[in-house]
Amino acid sequence: MVNNNDSTSAPAGLYDRPQKREVTGIEVIAVVLSLIWLLATVVFFLILEPSTEGADSLQFIMTMVAIFMPVALIWVAAMTARSSRVMREEGQRINAAVEGLRQSYMSQAQASGQSGMEPTIAKKLDEIAAAQRKTETAIAMFSTTRETQAARVVEQAEPARDEEDQGLLALGTSAEELDPPISNADLIRAMHFPENAEDQEGFNALRKALKDRQASQLVQAAQDVLTLLSQDGIYMDDLRPDLARPEIWRQFAEGIRGREIAALGGVRDRSSLALSAGRMKQDPIFRDAAHHFLRRFDKTFVEFEKSASDQEITALSETRTARAFMLLGRVAGIFD
Repeated sequence: MVNNNDSTSAPAGLYDRPQKREVTGIEVIAVVLSLIWLLATVVFFLILEPSTEGADSLQFIMTMVAIFMPVALIWVAAMTARSSRVMREEGQRINAAVEGLRQSYMSQAQASGQSGMEPTIAKKLDEIAAAQRKTETAIAMFSTTRETQAARVVEQAEPARDEEDQGLLALGTSAEELDPPISNADLIRAMHFPENAEDQEGFNALRKALKDRQASQLVQAAQDVLTLLSQDGIYMDDLRPDLARPEIWRQFAEGIRGREIAALGGVRDRSSLALSAGRMKQDPIFRDAAHHFLRRFDKTFVEFEKSASDQEITALSETRTARAFMLLGRVAGIFD
């Protein structure tokens, strides 16, 4: 317990209830002024002896009012001044108490790590996720999730017609058509990106992917979102998502969405999810880049799944690009 009589414990005393003082300088001044005024009235009525002829009860009352009204006003002013001083002292004590509680809370939080903050982060994450679902449901479900069968027929017919036209015009074959399509192994390696400057195998796979039109679009989109995520301190190597079975990935390639493929959203890191959801909501550049990346991943994986084995699908799910898809896909709500 704090000893209020100890002058060395003044800061701690700010948390104690203020003790009432019997007499303060305000009361002393009020007493002095009252005595001066009463003495002046005594001198006026007893020594100067003003004329009292024709005095009546009304005049007597007015005389009493003239004598005691100033005294009353003096004490009203004194009480007001004292109340103001007490309120200021109370305000100082409250401010000190609040600051002490804040310092105590910060000390406990630092001592126990971030365990005490997890409920708050979880609540904030739920609020952000709810707002995200309300405002961007249409975008989150991939506005271009699947093309219709008619669109696929047109897409397949156009290359054949273009090749026929090129043959008739004798314009030759483009360099892209001469290159063989990228293999699944190279695509998987490129989607993971090089580990370091000495990762020659990773750079070779990345160069092959950049020569492939569809793979290059995915790689560039993935590079954009990974760069943006790194600005918030989110790195794919730090994430340890729960891996889904290849059958779930194949269901995704078939166009299934929602809870049936919820296992694909294996990222559980709450801080990364909260930061990504907040930036998705507030940063239009990040939001556009994320949805563009999700669309490119969706389209590329559909083609990849047709010829990929279960082992290759599992290997792809462990790449940095796939982890970014799990993180942003969960934030966008495609697994809900």
